[in-house]
Amino acid sequence: MVDSGRAADTGRTVDAVWRIEGAHVVATLARMVGDVGLAEDLAQEAVADALAQWPTSGVPRNAGAWLTTVAKRKAIDGWRRRERLDQRYELIARDLDETAAEDWEPIDDDVLRLIFAACHPVLGRDAQVALTLRVVGGLTTEEIARLFVVGRSTIQQRIVRAKKTLTEARVPFEVPEPHDWPTRLGAVLGVVYLIFTEGYAATSGEKWVRVDLANEALRLARMLAGLVPTEPEAHGLVALMEFQASRFASRTKLDGTPIVLADQDRARWDFSQIARGDAALRRADALGRGRGNYALQAAIAQCHAHASSVEVTDWGRIVLLYEALEALTANPVVTLNRAVAVSMAAGPHEALKLVDELRAAGKLRGTYLLPSVRGELLAQVGRADEARADFAEAASLTTNVRQRNHLLQKAQNL
Repeated sequence: MVDSGRAADTGRTVDAVWRIEGAHVVATLARMVGDVGLAEDLAQEAVADALAQWPTSGVPRNAGAWLTTVAKRKAIDGWRRRERLDQRYELIARDLDETAAEDWEPIDDDVLRLIFAACHPVLGRDAQVALTLRVVGGLTTEEIARLFVVGRSTIQQRIVRAKKTLTEARVPFEVPEPHDWPTRLGAVLGVVYLIFTEGYAATSGEKWVRVDLANEALRLARMLAGLVPTEPEAHGLVALMEFQASRFASRTKLDGTPIVLADQDRARWDFSQIARGDAALRRADALGRGRGNYALQAAIAQCHAHASSVEVTDWGRIVLLYEALEALTANPVVTLNRAVAVSMAAGPHEALKLVDELRAAGKLRGTYLLPSVRGELLAQVGRADEARADFAEAASLTTNVRQRNHLLQKAQNL
């Protein structure tokens, strides 16, 4: 009988391995079986085997390779049962025997191929994003549901339908031809951005920042910018990620507790990464087509990156940039962020009006974002009892342990 504590430890290990290696495991399998949905199912079966076997056998030295090998064996067993093994062996052998004589491909990266396959036009935008976050970002159904602000069952059904649709449409596992990029690029940029967002501020779990996930998203964004060098938003996304990632070393204490922007040690920011962000934003602007969603966000992040303190930050410019971004996206989160900038530029009373308008309209209901910002503003205007209530409400709505503790501490400090 397996000790329950050991099983729990193994479960956490498997979860960590999946978050780090999951996209590469699925991508390798997808290249082998030619079916993204089947590849993800095989990978999940291998994860189930790991949960059953590792508590007694121990965690293998190369856990990602173990999952890949087990999943491949399951694929071969399935082909054998369907009496198509010889044909598949031939395909695998041909795949392993690649030579320089093959047709040139712009990018040789299985994870990027996986993203393009998951963002195929046969799927709707929500299905594209949900599936990619699942198979590339390694996010759980619950985490994706929180990002979409919908129920878990809705996301689960969306992902299942998406995998079936890709299978029925026989979507190839490949980077599309250049003339097909525009139909998928927006979705691809969007999911890479969401993967980075989950790494920057995790929606659940014990960690406030998941640097491994954010760095993988940044790597993919850089590759995309190389793939489409004349697309300003690709460079804008890289710039945004470079600026945001430059602060990782200062965003948490040694015990993992979050450190807000005002309290961060700016000497610990990565200034070489800030310089890379500046260069990427210049590349976006040099194309002369105006700033889109990601470039505007990058410009806001650039204001923070070059300010020596919160007090000397150009909050007036940030408010203007948020107004432009709000007009472009009509996103209530952008409005909430504009309210924060307004509080710094014009005071908390003006900002509180914006937040209360969002609240009255029912915007961002069910997320911790609005009550956490409102709590800050209420505390600044001396309405401590209301601020405590909002911080407590925000804490009840977040599933990230570090974020919850941070909000509860704010309530207690009042």
